[in-house]
Amino acid sequence: MRSTSEQADGPGGPSGEAGGGPGGGAAGRPSTTPAPAPEAHAYPDHWEADVVLRDGGTARIRPITADDADRLVSFYEQVSDESKYYRFFAPYPRLSAKDVHRFTHHDFVDRVGLAATVGGEFIATVRYDRIDDRGRPASTPADEAEVAFLVQDAHQGRGVASALLEHIAAVARERGIRRFAAEVLPANTKMIKVFTDAGYTQKRSFEDGSVRLHLDLEPTDRSLAVQRAREQRAEARSVQRLLAPASVAVVGAGRTPGGVGRTVLRNLLGAGFTGRVYAVNPGLDPEETELDGVPAFPSVAAVGAPVDLAVVAVPAERVPEVVADCGEHGVRGLVVLSAGYAESGTEGRARQRALVRQARSYGMRIIGPNAFGIIDTAADVRLNASLAPEMPAAGRIGLFTQSAAIGVALLARLHRRGAGLSSFISAGNRADVSGNDVLQHWYDDPATDVVLLYLESIGNPRKFTRLARRTAAVKPVVVVKGARHSGSAPPGHRVPVTRVPHTTVDALLRQAGVIRVDTVTELVDAGVLLAGQPLPAGPRVAILGNSESLGLLAYDACLTEGLRPQRPLDLTTAATPADFRDALAAALADDTCDAVVVTAIPWVGIEGTTEVLAASLREAVAGGGAAGAAKPVVVVHVEMGGLAEALSAATSTRPAPGRTRRPAPAPVPQEAPEAPEAPEPQATQETQDPAAPARNIPAYPAAERAVRALAEAVRYGQWRRQAADPGRVPEYDAIDQAGAAALIDRVLGERGAGQESRGVTLTADETGELLGRYGIAVRPTLPAPGPDEAVAAAARLGYPVALKTTAPHLRHRPDLGGVRLDLATEEQLRTAYTELTEALGKPEELQPVVQAMAPRGVDTVVRAAIDPAVGAVLSFGLAGAASELLGDTAHRLIPATDRDAAELVRSIRTAPLLFGWRGSAPVDTPALEELLLRVSRLVDDHPEIVSVALEPAVVAPGGVSVLGAAVRLAPPPPTTDLGPRRLPSY
Repeated sequence: MRSTSEQADGPGGPSGEAGGGPGGGAAGRPSTTPAPAPEAHAYPDHWEADVVLRDGGTARIRPITADDADRLVSFYEQVSDESKYYRFFAPYPRLSAKDVHRFTHHDFVDRVGLAATVGGEFIATVRYDRIDDRGRPASTPADEAEVAFLVQDAHQGRGVASALLEHIAAVARERGIRRFAAEVLPANTKMIKVFTDAGYTQKRSFEDGSVRLHLDLEPTDRSLAVQRAREQRAEARSVQRLLAPASVAVVGAGRTPGGVGRTVLRNLLGAGFTGRVYAVNPGLDPEETELDGVPAFPSVAAVGAPVDLAVVAVPAERVPEVVADCGEHGVRGLVVLSAGYAESGTEGRARQRALVRQARSYGMRIIGPNAFGIIDTAADVRLNASLAPEMPAAGRIGLFTQSAAIGVALLARLHRRGAGLSSFISAGNRADVSGNDVLQHWYDDPATDVVLLYLESIGNPRKFTRLARRTAAVKPVVVVKGARHSGSAPPGHRVPVTRVPHTTVDALLRQAGVIRVDTVTELVDAGVLLAGQPLPAGPRVAILGNSESLGLLAYDACLTEGLRPQRPLDLTTAATPADFRDALAAALADDTCDAVVVTAIPWVGIEGTTEVLAASLREAVAGGGAAGAAKPVVVVHVEMGGLAEALSAATSTRPAPGRTRRPAPAPVPQEAPEAPEAPEPQATQETQDPAAPARNIPAYPAAERAVRALAEAVRYGQWRRQAADPGRVPEYDAIDQAGAAALIDRVLGERGAGQESRGVTLTADETGELLGRYGIAVRPTLPAPGPDEAVAAAARLGYPVALKTTAPHLRHRPDLGGVRLDLATEEQLRTAYTELTEALGKPEELQPVVQAMAPRGVDTVVRAAIDPAVGAVLSFGLAGAASELLGDTAHRLIPATDRDAAELVRSIRTAPLLFGWRGSAPVDTPALEELLLRVSRLVDDHPEIVSVALEPAVVAPGGVSVLGAAVRLAPPPPTTDLGPRRLPSY
């Protein structure tokens, strides 16, 4: 029901609005109280974002401003009468001047409007108005707002409203709004679904013929899961559109053979691409209508038919006009081979930013610039839009590289090893599509069983770790990272600044299930094993072959890699291929081993044995698989040319005949998908059909390489089994979260001004109080500026005591003599004080303190820190210079589970010292694990805590004593991976 004043002002009048198009939403009941005129506030440019929609296209979300009046009118004219009725609960064919003014003038606090744009034009809008508890326009501290959407009919079903809801909710939370109210006509089921599927806590009622919804905007586990499921589907779809186009135009195909563009055109045709191919060259003469037998045109516009993918191979200065030509004629994606961008300096970086902005404005995604190209080997696609002269064999490996040179090398090595690919992407400067996007695609791609990544930089490590963990739960992810020691990202790569060393990043990747290798050789070695063999059930390895020496090398390599090898079985040099077959079959049937290493040297004076040996080994493996003994087999050969090729002759890395890329799903005609489902197990190493073709048996020219690849498979298999039960974050008593928050707010309020960059270091008393709120007791210390004060402090604390310096250059350095322990009497304390000051300096320089002695144990260090790139990290190691020099520290992401804490304690190399090494008493590791989990909970609950250091934490047989602690606070850093979906900004 509308009030009189509202009817006078129209649906967009000052009384508020309700309704929502099929792609849009609603607001609360209108009020007759006029809204206050909006005050001027700075334009919030941080609200601008590029997003990927459900169909894989992109849109830009930005605040609506007074300059958008003409765009708003044009947008509204293209909305159907039905959508207008749903939006306003009444027929409303056009906007009045007053409506336009209201919808384009906002204060960006109490009244906010966002628009989704493509090509600079509106395709959808959303807005909120802050209201009080009676539904009237209000200002802070009112924390509720009415919300309303409108989506252009042509763009409904693309997930636009769902993306806008995420962003307007984030804006509202930033402005102190905690709830949205919306009113929707019952017939507008699509808009109701947008709200109900969002995952927020909500209430629904039916009043006066409309559905009344109230949404609590505090993120929930379900809302985050829904957001990430939508993100995965959208980004995977955007990559799928690039890899499986129905038509391709090569822009820049030269009129004469040679050159980049003409080479790509030739490669497309040579691969047998199943779609339509067009050559585009603005320099064509009117009579030139073909190049290499395909239709040729002076522009994409002249093609006169849909073009899904454009491969751009023109000089960088001409790329903008090509992008505009493509965008204006519906091209969905670009592969930009052109160089001259960020890799070439400041001017190139500006050119690259402009390229990304221009392409996204048309809803297109980019591979590149400076890319090598993309390949999809599916039988119904056969796309080679790259500079690779030969199409790789079809197979089960997905390969991503950032370097063209490394891409060429990896393609060649995989080809020589008989390993086929499902798809290949070489992203160059990866200005848009990155390894994260490709992981989203390969996660549920049934044509890909193994993911290989060569990365020179990681643009969003936090997101990459999350995606890698999810993908690794269903298929192996193998990563080699270049530029680890250069101290900077390769030219052209935009990456966040990180304070953690690469070793920490490596540890976090391994925690996420990533198989982390050091070289491209190891990348290929691991890839061919994982693509062709099942995962080992454990570390027990059988070794057999016709060379005792080679067998012993394999045995030693197994021990080095932490495997449990059996004594090698020497078949002697007289062994025949049949002997190999029988021995391998016996090993595969043996329940005491989990994997088999076969070593082979050539026979003297006998021809043709290589092929016979390969056939015998394949026969044994096939028999073992039929008997249910799924164990990996690797072969180590010396100077046996052709053995690797013969072993891969019947490879299971190639799909069964007729297997095709899954068809790209059509857009679903609704604005929000269902709640995310658990990932379905893929046909990977642990679930392959026993009736599948014979497996590829990987062959290696050195025992060390074979065993290293096998060891990675063993560790990954163990992680995969443990990932099924990742542990839990336990609840502990004696945690006062509210009290800790109040202390943090007080300290930041009193001392935080102007400290955004450096942060605020808590005093000893504040540190003890904060940690105490989480059940972490710090043994008190008392200052001892003189011997008399030291004696008085000891009397308060009780003997025995420790006397130690706190000067920065001596802190945590007992090796320099700044600590005296077990002082049981006043005389001993005075003597120690004199010795300390005579040896090291004056008391005012040493800053001595007295502390009660803790039970004897092992000194450890517990740290937690928030890194802007990787997030909150929990670290553990033993105290002392030796551990620091060796880098013997373990890391886990926060929040840590009980399994994480147990692994932290046991994963350092010096862990035996905690478990009774050389007859010492084992320490209280459960208490240590509880300490780690309490620190994790503290940092997870309070993002203002940017660092915690407990040093030392002495672990005794009966508990843990924290002797020193430091805490630093700062305004919480932005959580880029927890906000609404957005592409990296430029």
